[in-house]
Amino acid sequence: MSRKQLALLEPTLVRQALLDAVKKLSPMVQWRNPVMFIVWVGSLLTTLLAIAMAGGALTGSATFTAAVSIWLWFTVLFANFAEAMAEGRSKAQANSLKGVKKTAFARKLRAPQHDAPVDHVPAEDLRKGDVV
Repeated sequence: MSRKQLALLEPTLVRQALLDAVKKLSPMVQWRNPVMFIVWVGSLLTTLLAIAMAGGALTGSATFTAAVSIWLWFTVLFANFAEAMAEGRSKAQANSLKGVKKTAFARKLRAPQHDAPVDHVPAEDLRKGDVV
């Protein structure tokens, strides 16, 4: 039985995962994962601090704070992208398995002997005790 393997970076999956990664920036979605929610809050705060430092409202290195903020945003986006890719792959695999259930056939032996005649039956018609 041959199976079509999905490429690691299948263009359709990557495109959908990128869109989902941006959609997952919502605080309500981030709230479900406490660690990433803290990183999301930290990236938001450091972004606000960098803007305030660049505007002169706060003292400090706006460049360094902006660099930290960018790294935190990349962390959140990459985590969202990885999660979206995993979800996309699992959905694709589930759809593939649904198709296999409808099309798989088995060679059922008429008797439990090595050289017994066989019948080709749909996989869903197999029952406990059948010899295949």
